[in-house]
Amino acid sequence: MAHSDWKDRLGVVFSTNPDFQYTTEQEAEAETLPPSRQRLIVGIDRRNRGGKQVTLVSGFVGRADDLKELGRTLKTRLGVGGSAKDGEITIQGDFREKVTELLQSLGYNAKRGN
Repeated sequence: MAHSDWKDRLGVVFSTNPDFQYTTEQEAEAETLPPSRQRLIVGIDRRNRGGKQVTLVSGFVGRADDLKELGRTLKTRLGVGGSAKDGEITIQGDFREKVTELLQSLGYNAKRGN
């Protein structure tokens, strides 16, 4: 099924040129920094989660695929669930100490936040 991009083209005037190709601007993803240059902050968050605690790893600079891979590594090593999106990794439960130790053992510059 073809991607319907008509919503992206709203406000564009019709062209009579048969060779016209409409192009959209794509955001360039930031290149992933090496682990030693990453400054990750490991904290805890309780807001909008029904009273449950989650460990939040923020400050990751890089591609979304690399963020998901790091999140997958943390989740499997801890044996818990979570997610990795929007530059943050969410781990279910209070694992601030363990996550900080794991990130430092992987070569990341991680420190405990709150």
